[in-house]
Amino acid sequence: MLSIGELSRRTGVKVPTIRYYETSGLIRPAERSEGNQRRYGEDELERLAFIRHARDLGITIDAIRELLELSAHPEEPCARADVIAREHLDAVRARIARLRRLEDELERIVSRCDGHAVGDCYVIRSLSDHGLCVHEHD
Repeated sequence: MLSIGELSRRTGVKVPTIRYYETSGLIRPAERSEGNQRRYGEDELERLAFIRHARDLGITIDAIRELLELSAHPEEPCARADVIAREHLDAVRARIARLRRLEDELERIVSRCDGHAVGDCYVIRSLSDHGLCVHEHD
């Protein structure tokens, strides 16, 4: 059995986050020692590692919850898991496209700065004149 501190060290998940996952039902409530300390087994370690990896990939808590529910039925088709992964991939690609547009706009602004007085600064002027900027709302 692992203490919450050991579970944290082995998975890289902070103790408050482990407690949050426990109260939100992503991991089972820990058994308690006679001293009322949380104790976790290998199943919780594996589940928490799964959650950590999914979070590292940017997968939402709701999608992780659904993936965990799907994983409880290994004989079922994995179509829904594929859909979740595909939707996340599409969202990541959309974010990358927005970041590329942002990069292009910032590069354009920076490349026009001639380094003279602030009153003539293209960076400040372009940020003040919203018509010069690319408008994108998420």
